[in-house]
Amino acid sequence: MKRSLTLLAVAVAAVAAGATWYAQSKNPLRDGELALLNLQAPVSVRYDSRGVPHIQAQNEADMYRALGFVHAQDRLFQMEMLRRLARGELAEVLGAKLVDTDRLFRTLGIREHADRYAKTFDRNSPAVKALQAYLDGVNQFQDSRPAPVEFDLLGIHKRPFTIEDTVSVAGYMAYSFAAAFRTEPVLTYVRDELGSNYLKAFDLDWHPGGAVAQSLSADDWKNLNSLAHLSQQALVEAGLPQFEGSNAWAVSGSRTASGKPLLAGDPHIRFAAPAVWYEAQLSYPGFELYGHHQALNPYASLGHNKQFAWSLTMFQNDDLDLVAEKVNPDNPEQVWYHGKWVDLQSREETIQVKGAEPVKLTLRRSPHGPIINSALGATAGKTPIAMWWAFLETENPILDAFYQLNRADSLGKARAAVEKIHAPGLNVIWANAGGDIGWWAAAKLPQRPQGSNPNFILDGSTEQADKLGFLPFSANPQEENPERGYIVSANFQPQSPSGAAIPGYYNLADRGARLNERLAQPDVKWDVHNSQALQLDDGTGYGPRLLKPILDDLRAAAADETERALVEQLANWDGNHPLESTAATLFNQLTYELANQAMHDELGDAFFDSLLQTRVLDSALPRLTADARSPWWDKRGSDAVETRAETVKAAWQASLAHLRQSLGADSSQWAWGKAHTLTHSHPLSQQKPLNLLFDVGPFAAPGGHETPNNLSHRVGPAPWSVVYGPSTRRLIDLADGAHGLGINPVGQSGVPFDKHYADQAQAYISGQYLPMLFDQAEVQADSNETLLLNPVK
Repeated sequence: MKRSLTLLAVAVAAVAAGATWYAQSKNPLRDGELALLNLQAPVSVRYDSRGVPHIQAQNEADMYRALGFVHAQDRLFQMEMLRRLARGELAEVLGAKLVDTDRLFRTLGIREHADRYAKTFDRNSPAVKALQAYLDGVNQFQDSRPAPVEFDLLGIHKRPFTIEDTVSVAGYMAYSFAAAFRTEPVLTYVRDELGSNYLKAFDLDWHPGGAVAQSLSADDWKNLNSLAHLSQQALVEAGLPQFEGSNAWAVSGSRTASGKPLLAGDPHIRFAAPAVWYEAQLSYPGFELYGHHQALNPYASLGHNKQFAWSLTMFQNDDLDLVAEKVNPDNPEQVWYHGKWVDLQSREETIQVKGAEPVKLTLRRSPHGPIINSALGATAGKTPIAMWWAFLETENPILDAFYQLNRADSLGKARAAVEKIHAPGLNVIWANAGGDIGWWAAAKLPQRPQGSNPNFILDGSTEQADKLGFLPFSANPQEENPERGYIVSANFQPQSPSGAAIPGYYNLADRGARLNERLAQPDVKWDVHNSQALQLDDGTGYGPRLLKPILDDLRAAAADETERALVEQLANWDGNHPLESTAATLFNQLTYELANQAMHDELGDAFFDSLLQTRVLDSALPRLTADARSPWWDKRGSDAVETRAETVKAAWQASLAHLRQSLGADSSQWAWGKAHTLTHSHPLSQQKPLNLLFDVGPFAAPGGHETPNNLSHRVGPAPWSVVYGPSTRRLIDLADGAHGLGINPVGQSGVPFDKHYADQAQAYISGQYLPMLFDQAEVQADSNETLLLNPVK
């Protein structure tokens, strides 16, 4: 027995040692020396205590080549998954269940567009040369170092990353902005099947000229909703970043404690492990920047140095139209366009499927854009629905735009760079140490015919689906050095300088109004300390605004003293969402039940579920509670005509029943932090028990839907999982740009066994900030890890 136990102990020790060796072999190399092809001179990469690389090179190409190498050793699997998602290649490594997602992205035309667009690049332009050097660094890492553990688990074969991959990933990011795909089918259904009275809650103008002329069949409606669901599902299940909203503000020196401008920014993006941003400080003689980079992109999307800083929010302009085509009854491959039948274009593509036969696709295109019904395969409806998308239809030199923005130290240079961003629509908020602040809504804004309403599916057989051109950049919303001394951007509808309507799916004004109210205080001098409190604000005026018209109905619905006390908690609630709040829990459950009781019977399961995924629901609910005569209150299928009071009572009773079932009978235990949690999910966590290896969390989460600290969940029943929120929080006072503050929601590394995989997660949820180190002496004092990359001799 002793011999057997000894042998067992040896075997266990050997397995443990093997596992330790395997794990360590996957970790990034942050100390020592490596030879890199194509370097002209040695490059020093100092790592700080957060795992952020600080790259010092002698020239631009070496700097970007080194960035590609170190970015890949921390995030290669993220790069691989993003390019596969964007190009419709996930089924090749994840199997048949991803065929629908691949078919969707092939149908969108991102892959075909990227391959065609990349051929037009000037390979000798500075921006493209920088991209090529960066991709060379990525590929050299992939060729020379061990593959990530996820590659081993999925059997992924390494293949080079290309310019086409970078453009494809940019297309995915643009698509993740496009709310129209998930909103227009719902709104068109409400208009055409329920009627204009039901649209009043959404505050949309009634434009008969923009209607779909030919009627859609029941199968068409079913398939349109399936398309919206597939679009949302593809983004959710990919476990990859999706842009949702954002806060940013710039304060001029007259309003700051330091006398210099201050920039604050926190882009709101779907949470995932690893996080979206890769931080790096880049430098060579004449250039220095601390940047936040997306996978496969060498140019910082967010950045700062001692002279200037910028952040981004989503513009939310509607740059994607759905168009119902009229089919020739004698030829299903023709549609009516500009007074005649025209042929649809088509191309063939093949999806490789792991463990199954390849899937062949026939993808069609009308003069308005790709026929997106193809995404549904054999179940596509009879009416072809085309997609006009600015990303596919504009020149869009967005890579060159960010290359220039990374170097823009003056208002003029920043403005010129931003003008090159055509799609997706972005608000760029910028400041410099010279005292300037600026904001530009960057996008090519299409001019649509009079009466055309892109909130709805357009009729392709008329001119309502045409585009008459684009507005000049000078007509875009923008400000430079306003007299009030600050600029705030929070996804609300901007004011058009030309008076032209700018359709979009804008967020509620409540979040922006709350930020504006604080920033407008004349006696406050802003610094990085009170700016932290503003970024971490967990309140909103939305809740009290929605509740006010129905408080008497809620009081009447309360069945006993305990329920009456809960109603008074809501009546006295200030809209804040701290971890201990009961009112926040009760309000968010009631919000869902109000929508469910009022709207589910008219929309049915599928369209109601789609509505819950849209921003238009947020704007509809306060208008609904304020309108006692809205037709939504009446329950379809009953003989009686239900009133607002009766529907509110039903929502109240359903809310209490659900909270008692899910959180316990004692309402004092309905704390927000118990019901509202954040888990950073890895793309492979769908396969249990891999979630135990790769996921980070859960954490009790303050904040909520459309609060400044926008740790947001989807409208639905408790408990709530936080879906998206601040992807970083940054504060840069340009009186001391070398000492900005920031935080990563998870960690800098995407390698599961690495010490920096999740080392910032607790600090993030606790509202802490960490220094973004800039001076080399401080970096060296913070960590003793240095990787020296040498030219191959």
